[in-house]
Amino acid sequence: MRFKNRDVEKYEQQNNDHSEKDDGGSPKYAGFRDRIAHFTWPWFACTMSTGAIAVVLAQTPNRFTGLQTIGKIFYILDIVLFVCFTALITLRFILVPSKLPASLHHPVEGLFFGAFWVSISLIMNCMQSYGVPNTGPWLVRAIEVLFWIYCAVVLLVAIFQYYILFQEERLNVADAMPAWIFPIYPLLVVGPMAANFIGSQPHNAAYPMWVGAVMLQGVAWTVALMMYCIYTQRLMVSSLPQPPTRPGMYVSVGPAGYTSAALIQLGRKAPSILPPNVFGLSTDSDGNIVRALGIMAGIFIIIFAFWFFCISTVAVISGIRKMSFTLNWWAFVFPNAGLTLAAIQVGAVFSSPGINGVGSALTLLIVIMWFVCAIATIRAVWRGQVPWPGKAEDKDMTHKGVAVRWGRYGA
Repeated sequence: MRFKNRDVEKYEQQNNDHSEKDDGGSPKYAGFRDRIAHFTWPWFACTMSTGAIAVVLAQTPNRFTGLQTIGKIFYILDIVLFVCFTALITLRFILVPSKLPASLHHPVEGLFFGAFWVSISLIMNCMQSYGVPNTGPWLVRAIEVLFWIYCAVVLLVAIFQYYILFQEERLNVADAMPAWIFPIYPLLVVGPMAANFIGSQPHNAAYPMWVGAVMLQGVAWTVALMMYCIYTQRLMVSSLPQPPTRPGMYVSVGPAGYTSAALIQLGRKAPSILPPNVFGLSTDSDGNIVRALGIMAGIFIIIFAFWFFCISTVAVISGIRKMSFTLNWWAFVFPNAGLTLAAIQVGAVFSSPGINGVGSALTLLIVIMWFVCAIATIRAVWRGQVPWPGKAEDKDMTHKGVAVRWGRYGA
């Protein structure tokens, strides 16, 4: 038997007592408490995007005076937004405690739990780019410790969140979206993050970090590849996603883009990190062999990311007249930042002005899209589109209730 959790039932009764409903079932008026109760995990796609912009600006070629300062501004803004969003979602769970477990396996909202951890990864990445050059060795040591804590936590998140989805949910393949990759997404950014850290780490710390990054990037890419297969099957046998959710198709660009950037970066670091004859090849150039393999593999994968970028762009353009704002719009930024980072690495490997120009152009485009998404988000908040009862990603929890057994919801 399924029944409502008392906390949610009480909250909904309070909401119904003072909220006048419109024809769509959403209240015409909602107070601060009502709106915060619907502040969901997808909001961290905004901090993912802001942090990704800061990371890209730190690495983009064709630099000019003030670019580093612009990157620092985005980094500071990212920290401020992350702190604010963390406070708001904590307040949400204080108001309605039952939504905490329910949100972690909800078939829409729960997938974006990984966005919280990716946001942390990008903040750590920027610590290296903007903090280490201006601080002492204490930050280098702190980054090493934080790196391994992060890896342990997000590996557990990937294991247990997928387990919960496998055990508790029965998702329809006809509705498959790239967001199904999100539980493994925090591991997909480990490679680029470690490659950025390694340059300032002592050798006894850099070598284990390099090995760990390769292993974790491998498991993340393999799981993402399996999810790619399910998503491609959906595109072949079913229809495209509805126009308002099509920006989320860009999520499929990120895994290949970040993996390509990771393989190239880690490969380029290999000669200075790997000990001589580490693989028993009877040669002192094992690091150079790994460098060549990493660059080749990264170049091999980058076009896969570009292919998904093109598919997603055509789909978005074809449905642009029917698009309304959702938090999925932030997928215009953070997955494409992975493709941009990969392009930047390819340009650096070949010392190609043309490819470097492409990297700079992609950087400019995602910065423009960040402003577009930021303005659209502010406008949506002002107009009561997000967060709002009956319109947020957790609307099924509100309308159907949340059952006591591990957040299982239903009438």
